[in-house]
Order: sequence, then C-alpha cells, then structure tokens
Amino acid sequence: MSDCTYGRARVQAELRDMGLCVNHKRIERLMKLASLQGVSRRRSYVVTTQRDRHAKTAPDLVKRQFTATNTNQLWVADMTYVPTWVGFLYLAVVVDVYSRKVVGWAFGERMTSDLVIAALNMALHTRRPESVIHHSDQGSQYTSVAFGKRCDGMGVKPSMGTVGDAYDNAMAESFFATLECELIDRRSWKTKAEARLAIFTWIESWYNPLRRHSGLGQRSPNAFERSLNSQKSHIDIIESNDLVREGQTVR
Repeated sequence: MSDCTYGRARVQAELRDMGLCVNHKRIERLMKLASLQGVSRRRSYVVTTQRDRHAKTAPDLVKRQFTATNTNQLWVADMTYVPTWVGFLYLAVVVDVYSRKVVGWAFGERMTSDLVIAALNMALHTRRPESVIHHSDQGSQYTSVAFGKRCDGMGVKPSMGTVGDAYDNAMAESFFATLECELIDRRSWKTKAEARLAIFTWIESWYNPLRRHSGLGQRSPNAFERSLNSQKSHIDIIESNDLVREGQTVR
C-alpha cells in the first residue's frame, strides 16, 4: 500500500488497524529478512525564493510556532520544482498546520504570483475559513500586490518568515521533503503532464486520505480531521442533552 515507503512504526500502525498486534522488534526482524526499509527524508535546503527587495513584507505571526488547535487557523505555503525530461514543472501548495492536510495546490510553468494565488484559491474554495493565517517565505510571489489583494479581499492574514531560513517555514519544507523522498526521487517523467498526474494522485489518493503521520498519532490527515469532527459531534450531543435536562428541571 505504501509503495515500499513505510518504516517499522507505520507498518506496526497499519497492522494494528487490521486487528493484528505485532511486536515492533518482530516487525524490524521480518523487514530486515525481506530487505525492506522505509524511505528516509534527507532533503537538502534548495533555495527557490526570489525576493523583491522593494516589496512590502508581512510580519511574522508564527515565530516558528507551528501549532493550531483546530483546522483553518494556520496554513503554511511554499513552492518547489519538479524535474521532467522536458524541463521543470513548478508546484505551489497550502498545508493546514492542524491536520497536515494539503488543502490547496497548483501547477505552473513558471514561479509567478498567479501560481501561489491559484493554490490559495483552491484552499479558500475547499475550506472556506472564517479567519486564517497564511504563512510563507518572503518570495516575490507572496509579496506581490496581486497576492496581497487576494488575501485582503478574503480576510486572510499574511505572515512571512525571515529571508533564507528554512526553519521559519519548516512545516512546508517537511511536506516537500516527504514528497521528494517518497515520489519525486523515485520516479522519472517524460512529460510535465505525466508529472502533474502522478503528483495529483499522490496528494489526493495517498497523502491526504491514507498516509500516516507520526505527529498525528499515526493517522492520515483525513482520518485525523474525521476524528476531530466526531469529537465535536459527541460534545454537541452532550451539550444538547444537558440543555434538555436543564429545561426539564426548570419546568
């Protein structure tokens, strides 16, 4: 299922959900016998940021504190390039910090403001946030007038890290590291259309619905959000029952 990317911890979580309780040492031993090991993220920091020194930047509202207590509170965004036989394809993404879900993405032939606006538009359309912080680097695409107007028009609060520091946008970098080690570094595409289809499939059919994250208790982003909604529904039912009981007591 994981295309030979899972290590011991995720394999153990997968077996547990199948109703099989297997000791981690046994899993390690069997994987070693079968010459299986999970892929390792060793992404070196690649500078894709092109800063416009004359553009106005947004304040850093995150300060490396990539935490949220609910969905649509904090999004992180970034861009990367995807090599193909006919040149680079560029990918912009928006990731929800709470669930690590990719809520917006867009492909382009160049790294432009239109590319990052398209990714933001997808996130806005699918999530419809009331108020959200959008954190990125200080690339010229994110400091552009067009991107600023789009954020302002939709009530999005832009936030930007410092220049040339990957840790100021660590969660977005982490997503790209996963994408690269689990897909891009293991594939070769003749055309940009092939790359688009492969990455789209990886995000929508694997990463969001199925891929387990250690930071989510070995759950996928979709499963983690479903558990949140289930908890909310349970709390709503309890509160509703309490109100009914209070009303009966008053009468």
